Amino acid sequence: MATIEQSLGQIMSVDGALCTALVDSNSGMVLGQAGAGVDIELAAAGNTEVVRAKMRTMQSLKLNDTIDDILITLSKQYHVIRPVASNAGLFIYVVLDKARANLALARRKVQDIEAAIKI
Repeated sequence: MATIEQSLGQIMSVDGALCTALVDSNSGMVLGQAGAGVDIELAAAGNTEVVRAKMRTMQSLKLNDTIDDILITLSKQYHVIRPVASNAGLFIYVVLDKARANLALARRKVQDIEAAIKI
């Protein structure tokens, strides 16, 4: 198992990674961060609302399921939001440079790190 800092450092080793954070979706607070290029505090708060909205929609639809990840594709960046299965209410947020990142490999790396993170 890896610490928050180690886990976020591993995410930053992904080609095209600009920044990453571990976020509490109950409060929108950043519990750890690495990298630069985005106002991570503002992004964490905004993406907390994305996660909450998706959870409310799933409840309204009576979907008995969980979110693996949420992908937001911009013209120059990918934003990946991955809930931490072992700690409800936490998610990993990653910003990738679209021109340099391999999205499939990045998502797989985030999945592996999410499974091994120790909070």
